[in-house]
Amino acid sequence: MTTILGLPANVVYFTAGIYALLALATAIVLLMRWRNPGERYAELMARTDSWWWMIGAFTLAVLLNRTVAVVFLGFIAYLALKEYLSLVPTRRIDREVLLFAYLAIPIQFYWAAIDWYNMFIVFIPVWMFLFFPALMALRGHTQGFLRAVGTLSWGLMMTVYTLSHMAWLLVAGDRINPVAGGVGLLFFLVVLTQFNDVAQYCWGKPLGRHKVTPNVSPKKTWEGLIGGIAMTTIVAGLVGPYLTPMDWHWSALAGFILGVSGFFGDITMSAMKRDLGVKDTGGLIPGHGGILDRVDSLTYAAPVFVHFVRYFYFP
Repeated sequence: MTTILGLPANVVYFTAGIYALLALATAIVLLMRWRNPGERYAELMARTDSWWWMIGAFTLAVLLNRTVAVVFLGFIAYLALKEYLSLVPTRRIDREVLLFAYLAIPIQFYWAAIDWYNMFIVFIPVWMFLFFPALMALRGHTQGFLRAVGTLSWGLMMTVYTLSHMAWLLVAGDRINPVAGGVGLLFFLVVLTQFNDVAQYCWGKPLGRHKVTPNVSPKKTWEGLIGGIAMTTIVAGLVGPYLTPMDWHWSALAGFILGVSGFFGDITMSAMKRDLGVKDTGGLIPGHGGILDRVDSLTYAAPVFVHFVRYFYFP
């Protein structure tokens, strides 16, 4: 594996390509806003500015150091869980129980950091799943017990557990990816998932006519979904051989899987927001909402992609 400053060369070139595309997109948005001044493109400009911050933080953390990258991904999971718990109703008596949910974050990411797969894969879905209801029962407050247990367990699974798969992939990927290591696999997962979101938006905006889930996400259309997944599949087939151990056939299949699973992650979070009566999960990212609004696709795409790769490529 060829390296540049200790980093896989293919990842460096790929990162440079991402920034070049972002610079081009920024130039186009500025031109559109210059030709049509006013508030029409204000949100689009805010989204573009936010992409610079998001891509900058992600690439800096991941390329700087593996430990820094795992801590950064753990921090993203913390913010996602924090947003979730700020939205859902919780019982006052469970406030101390929530502390253990937050303590589960560094423990889960520690298992990922040391590549202890057997503990990583069962810690939250088995041990935390059993621990929370037992602790709540010991506190002796039964009213709203079932809802409280379900809310906390589902939230921890959908934020911390699913997103921690990115950290495990980063660490364990070095064992099976001679092309670009775990960094290449993580970049493939994150960039293609986010690209799928943008591609579905770009196809759906001008061509969208037939809604997929009008009661959950009215802006999601079949035209946008099919166009976005098709684009993601093509791009995955092109870049996959340079970032992953997969040839173009398997890379394209992985891209298709990311497109479909990312869509399910998106509408799942949309259904939650509809139930809670909120538009965004937060306001941390201008033009994008909260952290959960930005990583909703990854909550499905990350575990699905990790287990796809693990089944076919890990010994």
